[in-house]
Amino acid sequence: MTSGKNTFLILGAVSSALAALAHLGCIVFGGSWYRFLGAGEQMAKMAEKGDWYPTAVTSFIVLVLTIWSLYGLSGAKVIPKLPFLRFGLLIISFVYLIRGVAFVVIMPMFPENTLTFWVVSSSICLGIGVFYFVGTIQNWSRLKANANV
Repeated sequence: MTSGKNTFLILGAVSSALAALAHLGCIVFGGSWYRFLGAGEQMAKMAEKGDWYPTAVTSFIVLVLTIWSLYGLSGAKVIPKLPFLRFGLLIISFVYLIRGVAFVVIMPMFPENTLTFWVVSSSICLGIGVFYFVGTIQNWSRLKANANV
């Protein structure tokens, strides 16, 4: 850690922001980006037809990832404290970690995705989850002292 800022939470926040930007790219650039990011052929085709559904779902994901990025930055003391910070960071950590290890259960729901997609995306989620979890544990006492929970 440098200057009182938590490096792990900063890495988690930057990773979430990059993921949000990648998902935003799907909305802007369309079907090929949906395919590349593994959303499946059905979502890619709907996007190419101008259907509202892929944009709505992806916009929600962009919003969630952006909020998660802000929580990481708040926990790292880069931006002011957000409400329920400690609880939020724990939930974010666990969602990323569960997504990272539970891909075997999720795979059948998206049969068109390749094993390579699952291994790469799950490894990324696992890594981001580790960033958030380690950073949260490192700052636990400081987060608790100022927690809204």
